Amino acid sequence: MRPETLAADERPAQAEPRRARPASGGDPAGRRRGRRRALVTITLFLLPALVLFVLLVLVPILLAGYASVFKWNGFGGLPTDFVGLDNFTRMFEDPVFLGDLWRGLVLIVLSLAVQLPLALGLALLLNRPMRGRAFYRLLFFAPYVLSEVITAVLFTMFFSPERGLANEMLSMVGLEELSSTWLSDPSSVMYSVFIVMTWKYFGFHMILYLAGRQGIPTELIEAAQLDGASGWKVFRHVTLPLLGPTIRISAFLSVIGAIQLFDLVWVLTEGGPIHASETMAITMFTFGFGRYQVGYASAISVVMFLISLVFALGYQRFVLRRDTEGAITGMRDQR
Repeated sequence: MRPETLAADERPAQAEPRRARPASGGDPAGRRRGRRRALVTITLFLLPALVLFVLLVLVPILLAGYASVFKWNGFGGLPTDFVGLDNFTRMFEDPVFLGDLWRGLVLIVLSLAVQLPLALGLALLLNRPMRGRAFYRLLFFAPYVLSEVITAVLFTMFFSPERGLANEMLSMVGLEELSSTWLSDPSSVMYSVFIVMTWKYFGFHMILYLAGRQGIPTELIEAAQLDGASGWKVFRHVTLPLLGPTIRISAFLSVIGAIQLFDLVWVLTEGGPIHASETMAITMFTFGFGRYQVGYASAISVVMFLISLVFALGYQRFVLRRDTEGAITGMRDQR
C-alpha cells in the first residue's frame, strides 16, 4: 500500500512544536516576595547575635572611649569633668605603663620564639605512630583545660621559696645555687610568668599544629621520601610550608593573648614585685578598681583596644591575606 493512501488516523503522528517556557523567575512580584521572606529569615537569625554584640561589645567600647577624656571616679552617673587628652598624655609619661608595653613585648617574643616551636615539635612527635599516643596527647592538652586561677595557684606553690617544688628539684640535681625566690625577685619574675604561660597554653597550640599536620596528604610526604629527601628536607620543604596557615593563626592568637594577659599574672603576683610583672590589663584594673581613677583606666583600655585592633587588621592585611583569599577562592570553586 502506498503511503498516500493511508487514512488520516493511520498516519504517524507528528511531534507538536515545543512551546517556549517562561523564563524562571519571570514573575517580578514573586521575586520580591522571595527576597522579603529571605530578608525576614536572615534578620530573625541575626538579631539575637547583633543585640548581644551591640550590648556587650560596642556599647562598652563607646563608654570607655567617652570616659577616657574625663576625670571620673566611676560614681555619680556619667562623668562631667572634661580633661581632653590629659589621661593619654599622663599614660605615655608614666614609667609603669611604658614598662607594661615593654613587658608585653618580651612575652610576645618569648611566646613566638619558645612556646610555639615547642608546641610544633611535640605535635610532629605525637603525629608519629607510637604506643600510648592518645594518652600523651591528652596529657599535654590537659593544662589548657584548667582555669587560669587554678593554674596560678598551683604554680604559686611550685615556685614557693620555702619547700617549693622548683627549688627542691634543683637541689636534687645539685644545682642549689640556681634556687631563687622566683615570683618575688624582679629579675626572674617575668621568666617565671612565662614558664607558667607556656605550661598553660602550649597544649592548645599543639592541638592546632597536630590538626594541621594531619590535614597534609600522606602522598606528598611519601613522594618526597621516594625522591630521596631526608627527614629534615621533608619537614623544611613540604611539612612546614603546608603548615603555614596554621602557624600564622597560632601566632596571631598567641600575640593577642599576650596583649590581654591578666588573670594568670594577677593571681600569681598581682603585678609585683614593684611592678616587675605588671601588664597593661593589671594597670588598668589597679587604677579603675583599686584607685577609682576610672577615666585614666578607660584611657588604658582604649589604648589596649587600639593596639589589638591595629595589630589584627595589619596581620590580616599583610600576613593572612593569602590564606583568606585561598579560602574564598576554594568556596567559589565548589559552587
